[in-house]
Amino acid sequence: MNTFELLGQGLLTAMQWSNLLYALIGVTLGTAVGVLPGIGPALTVALLLPVTYKLDPAGSLIMFAGIYYGGMYGGSTTSILLNTPGESASIVTALEGNKMARKGRGGPALATAAIGSFVAGLIATLGLAFIAPSVVKFALSFGPAEYFGLMLLAFMTVSAAFGDSALRGITSLTIGLALGLIGIDQLTGQTRLTMGLPNLFDGISVTTLAVALFAIGETFAVASQKVTGEEKVESVKGSVWMTKDDWKRSWMPWLRGTAIGFPIGAMPAGGADVSSFLSYSAERTFSKHPEEFGHGAIEGVAGPEAANNASAAGTLVPLLTLGLPTTATAAIMLAGFQQFGLQPGPLLFVTNATLVWGLIASLLVANLMLLVLNLPLIGLWVKLLTIPRHWLYAGILVFATLGTIGADGSTFSLGGIPVSFGLGLLMLFGILGYLLRRFHYPIAPVVVGLILGPMAEKSLRQALQISQGDPTALFHSWIAIVLWLLAASAVLVPMYMRYRGSKVLEQIAGDTD
Repeated sequence: MNTFELLGQGLLTAMQWSNLLYALIGVTLGTAVGVLPGIGPALTVALLLPVTYKLDPAGSLIMFAGIYYGGMYGGSTTSILLNTPGESASIVTALEGNKMARKGRGGPALATAAIGSFVAGLIATLGLAFIAPSVVKFALSFGPAEYFGLMLLAFMTVSAAFGDSALRGITSLTIGLALGLIGIDQLTGQTRLTMGLPNLFDGISVTTLAVALFAIGETFAVASQKVTGEEKVESVKGSVWMTKDDWKRSWMPWLRGTAIGFPIGAMPAGGADVSSFLSYSAERTFSKHPEEFGHGAIEGVAGPEAANNASAAGTLVPLLTLGLPTTATAAIMLAGFQQFGLQPGPLLFVTNATLVWGLIASLLVANLMLLVLNLPLIGLWVKLLTIPRHWLYAGILVFATLGTIGADGSTFSLGGIPVSFGLGLLMLFGILGYLLRRFHYPIAPVVVGLILGPMAEKSLRQALQISQGDPTALFHSWIAIVLWLLAASAVLVPMYMRYRGSKVLEQIAGDTD
């Protein structure tokens, strides 16, 4: 069956009324959280994990993907009107978009961001559909040694891509790997690090850890910050539509941004923030109006917004085909798959083809929904910016607590008093999440370590059992060797990317002074 037929079948799944409803909920929530500063799609998906664990897997994953796409859309609104990026990928958009809003051209800035996101998302999703089968065919030849190399690549990727340094990323990853050892040994059946608590025999719940680190930890971090003055929201004056000249100056940046964003999103250690910076740099180079950059150039909004949405689809390539998360949201989506007993990777396309292709096809539907939602409802999104932050995070805290109780109602006795085990872990890991933020350690590697650690251990032990303890078996094929080399480069590439990004920022700062 060719890609067109598989995508057609996926569209039939995505067009079911229940899945359309899930997609609509996802893109609406995603846009809302993208608009709100400090709340990203990773936190939202983490909050929804305990709520959706009894729902339909296909619908829940479609909703998660919609949140991811919607978050990328919504981040542009905050950047343009408030000059406060909701996501790191929207930092570049604020540079030119807010300048346009101050000149009374906030409408065209929002329009080029929304249409560029739609164009990029459409092209990138089709790219995902056509590239994924080839990656899957290649990955189906993997044995235990290759899978261990792949897990090692994932570890090095998240360690280097998240946080201020590779050392901090590795430290966070080590915490996750240690948590992954808790429970029953997969090969021997013996309990490990459970401290005699039957509640830990099944290991640490990924859902509880994700909610605690992303939601509870973030709430504690916000509560500990000093309250500053209110930020000014630029009003949208005049028409939100684009002029003929705006269209002429935007269509090539949309395509260039897509071409930059999709492959970088699919790369280990890539991501939307890297692609948006590179797209902005490219537009400065190719623009016929370089003097406008730093003062409200529409190309500086169109290109980066297309790039960060294309990278969102690119991120799903390694996630779905290899089980490799390259962003924090992808790591939480990986937890969402595991919540339903699914493991992203080549076998997922064989055993759950309907679900996978329904998910891919739903991205096309979600893109259209987002285009319809964003511009007509811009007034509603602007009003969201007026919600007091203490109300917002108090609601997050209540929602996370109730969701955890629903997902894990087990208790243990503390001095004769029954205590909720799930809430105890939620508070413990929430404090851990706060401390990690307080000392600038990345959060996503902890979740990735918990999810992929047991899989890496199993692959390593299987490879050594087959070779009767010979460690050279881990390098017995050219695929394994390449994966080890990629794992090494995954530490070096982000260093170079950050260096390039800092140079671009210095150049931008020099031009805007």
